[in-house]
Amino acid sequence: MTPIQAQSLPFMLKGKDLIAQGKTGSGKTAAFGLGLLANLNVKRFRVQSLVLCPTRELADQVAVEIRKLARSIHNIKVLTLCGGVPFGPQIGSLEHGAHIIVGTPGRVEEHLRKGYLNLDNLNTFVLDEADRMLEMGFQDAIDMVLDHAPAKRQNLLFSATFPPQIKSIADRIMNDPIMAKAEDKVENTSIEQYFYKVDDFEDRLKALQLLLLKHRPESTVIFCNTKRVTQEVADELRHFDFSVTALHGDLEQRDRDKALVRFANKSTSILVATDVAARGLDIDSLDAVINFEISRDPEVHVHRIGRTGRAGNKGIALSLFNNKETNSIAQVEDYMSITINDEPLPSEDHLSEQPHYPEMVTLWIDGGKKNKLRPGDILGALTGKDGIDGKKVGKINVFDFHAYVAVHSSIAKAALDKMATGKMKGRTFRVSRMRG
Repeated sequence: MTPIQAQSLPFMLKGKDLIAQGKTGSGKTAAFGLGLLANLNVKRFRVQSLVLCPTRELADQVAVEIRKLARSIHNIKVLTLCGGVPFGPQIGSLEHGAHIIVGTPGRVEEHLRKGYLNLDNLNTFVLDEADRMLEMGFQDAIDMVLDHAPAKRQNLLFSATFPPQIKSIADRIMNDPIMAKAEDKVENTSIEQYFYKVDDFEDRLKALQLLLLKHRPESTVIFCNTKRVTQEVADELRHFDFSVTALHGDLEQRDRDKALVRFANKSTSILVATDVAARGLDIDSLDAVINFEISRDPEVHVHRIGRTGRAGNKGIALSLFNNKETNSIAQVEDYMSITINDEPLPSEDHLSEQPHYPEMVTLWIDGGKKNKLRPGDILGALTGKDGIDGKKVGKINVFDFHAYVAVHSSIAKAALDKMATGKMKGRTFRVSRMRG
């Protein structure tokens, strides 16, 4: 078991309320998944568990993991209720019944308000990434959801950080909760950290270019402290021909999906993100993390750089700071027990070089799960008679109404032609290449 599971599961199984602090990847989903399954009476086909998540991506990940944990239990129904997708089909699914609901606060609240969802039989309530939900302004929706839930229930609250608002919500909804915390440790041997002193915003942008051109990482997350700076940095890098996409709270759900898919399938090499937007980001191997701005919280700094150098791989973390951020630097030194010296920036000769460009491109398909499309159908259409080499096909992501497939740029045109003229599930789908 992971530390968070070892600390929290015994109390969950005893029915205690719990506040658990642990970052993404700490094993918390399996912890509360096992807890709510232990409380479940499969023969009662009523909603007995509700998990609220801040975003659709996270809700989908949680639902998948709970279904995996429930494989050995016959006839368990897990249903996701999230915004950004049509309301009607969700009403139909609710009419068929479910044991476990995983959803976003706004959409769950809407189903409750309109009378499509009944929580009278709820025995377990989970708030996943509670800090992020409060940052995103979901407090009122959460309160309204709880107004519809029985007073007698188990409450499980999971959060990567513990701001004052979390204590306030815990005091209000929980009964004598147990605290569990998994310490955030970064394996210093797998991550090389470098710090660079800069002056104004323009200096920062030039420093960022130099570092990207010198190190040429295949996959990089650049962290900024605000949505506005995140978008500005992405726009500037795009202007200099870097393969980049932005991820922040002002994006529509569809654009978030595109950004995450293209970064995960390696058809975009740079993701510029806020901490809130990047939470829950599920990327296997990240070559570099760059802090365009130092976080004001040393614990968040550790979260950020811990995304590189995973699974025994080497990673680099490059941080830019100015005179106003020296206090944040001192806090990082204390928190990580390290001494920070600023390094010289790479030579400006690198500015004449071409940026790293990804080998993969993404094709968009105008059909998805609701059209009965599966990854195997897409792979078959690409590699079937006179098709392309399967080794040149990357990740395939299928959503409800559309799908994405990554292919090697050398065969992108052939793949596009093959899919545009071929058939899947007996029909032809619109296909286009995603750019920008």
